[in-house]
This record gives sequence, structure tokens and C-alpha cells, in this order.
Amino acid sequence: MKKLVIGTAAAVALAAGLAAPTQAENFRIGYLNTLSGGAAILGKSQLLGWNLGLEMEGWKKNGDKLGGVPTEIFIGDDQRKPDVGLRAVRKWLKSEKVHVVAGVIWSNILAAVQRPVTRARRIMMSTNAGWSGMAGKNCSPYFISSSFQNDENAEAMGQLMNDEGLKKVFMMAPNYQAGKDMLTGFQRTYKDGKIVGRILFKLGTRDFQAEISKVVASGADGLFIFPPGGMGVAFMKQWAASGAGKKVKLYTNYAVDYVTIKPIGKAAVGTFHTMHYGPNLKNPRNEEFVKAFVAKNKRFPGLWSVQAYDGIRKIADGLRGVKGNFKNLKNLVKVMRAQGLNSVRGQLKYNVNGFLIQPWYKRTVSLNAKGVPEISVDRMVTFKPDSYGDKCPKKSWN
Repeated sequence: MKKLVIGTAAAVALAAGLAAPTQAENFRIGYLNTLSGGAAILGKSQLLGWNLGLEMEGWKKNGDKLGGVPTEIFIGDDQRKPDVGLRAVRKWLKSEKVHVVAGVIWSNILAAVQRPVTRARRIMMSTNAGWSGMAGKNCSPYFISSSFQNDENAEAMGQLMNDEGLKKVFMMAPNYQAGKDMLTGFQRTYKDGKIVGRILFKLGTRDFQAEISKVVASGADGLFIFPPGGMGVAFMKQWAASGAGKKVKLYTNYAVDYVTIKPIGKAAVGTFHTMHYGPNLKNPRNEEFVKAFVAKNKRFPGLWSVQAYDGIRKIADGLRGVKGNFKNLKNLVKVMRAQGLNSVRGQLKYNVNGFLIQPWYKRTVSLNAKGVPEISVDRMVTFKPDSYGDKCPKKSWN
């Protein structure tokens, strides 16, 4: 009987030339992360930043407003497996009708899930992975990033090692898409010396003794290595124990951060890396973020937390920018890109492919007055658009 009354009321309203009342649609986000296994340290760090960003926006539970719009959020664990991530995304697209798929730490997982998302004309937001395949000719108007394009950090590293006079360099990275992007980016800018060796090691490797011996035997005066997460913790400890650092200067990407520095300990001291963020950057947004993050977590934030925090707040800014009208998701991305990113890294602009244009800094690890390893921003190395944007069709803005 109740359904009949509702239906009759709607019919009367339409017959009178009035629009039948409808319930406002919630905005729905699927957040894909790595929350189990050896790489969970990164995923959990992302989640800390994501949740803090939601808290800052006043969102506590499904149905609360984000950027003025009632929003639901679904959390998924990809287990660092592309097929698992793809199943979660397909379920969200079909059953939950999500408007945004966000998150994604690993580039091989981004490569697996991005096409189903963008073909469904839904928004793909990366809060970490920066796969080169989405940056150039295959860019999408439905894509936006709150992190980086993979090659950028390695390009900054190549420039840094030029600046510091390294003449013979050995390169190492895990054998998956981001590792290959890193080595490509490094070689694009490292021009003043010679690459004397190259190793692509298995993703998830924890024993680096053989590789360290090869680096030392090569006669290199510097090593560039990209070993994210638990791989980096294991490598840094073994490098320090081997004494290789007495002969070869160590430059890392995504190994030493405030997520990993505690388990690495003093093995990180005296090493260098490039990064787009440091907790001591001077701007009001960063000071607010660091204060809140330290109060909740009793440590400084790492880059994974930074990017997730910026990501969810970017979505909120976008929803405010379209005044809550998110029916045209392509337009929502266009507005989000045009706004730029009001980041803890500063006010940043977007390239045509949806990746950020941002500064990269040299960071140094040293002991503070209390004898605890501390990361400090040394100087800016580069500040330029990524190397693929000019291959992205300008129509992706339309």
C-alpha cells in the first residue's frame, strides 16, 4: 500500500507540471590501497593522511558532507596484486556506482585499473602511483594526481648527481613499471658521467648482498637506487652493514622517509635523496597539517600521508568549485585541474595531463642533537613540468 501511495503522489506531481521530488545522490569514492602483506607500511601511511584530510573537511562517516556534498567512501585492499585491485575496482564501478577511484600505490596496479575507470567515464585519482603510460599520448581527461609522475623524482636525482660531480654511477630498481620509469627518468638527466651498471631486481626483494657486491666491484662512485617500502628498509640496513658506503655514495628514492626512518635507524645517516616535500616547508597549510598529524600519530608525516591528505582535500575543493553539481565528471576534473592544488607543498599548478608541476628538493639524513636520525631539506634541485605532458593531446582539457 505504501508503494502505491508514493507512486500516485509522483504521478499527481507530474500531471500538475511539477517535478517529482527526488533524493539527492551521494558522491561515492572507492579508495584502493595496499593494507596487507609486506607493503602495508605504505598503505597504512596513506590511510593516515587520507583520514586526517577527511577529518579536516568535517567528514566522519558515510553520508557526511565533503565539499558540501553527502559522500560515501569505500576502502579496498589490493594486496599489492593487480588482479585483486582490478576486481575491487570493477565491483565498485558496477555495484557501488562510484564516481571516483582514488589511491593506488603501485604503478602496475594503476596500469591495470585505470582503463576500466576512465572508460566508464569515472574519475581516476592517483595519490601515489605515477605511471608514465597515463602521462603522454594515452592521457585521460578523467585523470588527476595529487602525487607525481614517476620519472620526475629520478630526473631530479640525475640532475643532483650531475651537480655533485658523480662520474661513475650504478643504477638499481625493482623490475616493475615504476622501477623502469625511474631508471628512464634518471638517464634522461644524468649526462655528466657514465652509468657503469644496472640491475632490475625482483619486486619484494629483501636480500641485497649479491647486488651490493656488484655495485662495489663496478668501481662506481655513486649508487642510485629506488627500493620503496620494506625493500628500502632491508636494503639500507644491509648497505650500512656491508661498509659499501665508505667507497660509494648512496642516493635513494622512496627508501628513506618518516614512514621508514625508524626501522632503518642510523643506517640512513649520511645518505641523500630527492623528494617533493619536507615537514619543515614554510607555509600555513603545511604547518596546520604537520601539527595535526604529529598530534594524532606522534611522528612526522611521510610523503605517502602527504599525498593522500592532499588528494581527499583536492576532491573536496573540486566539489566546492562546481557548487556540488558533479553530474558531469569530466567537467569536475577540468575544474579541479584549473583550481590547481592548494597543497601542503605550496600552491601548485597542473600540467595538461593531470600531473602536478612542483619543486623537487635534495634531502639529507643526519643525526639531530638527541642522536636521532632526522631528514632535512637541503635545497631545490628542479622545478618543471613532467617530460610527457607535451605528448598529451590538448583535447584532454575539453
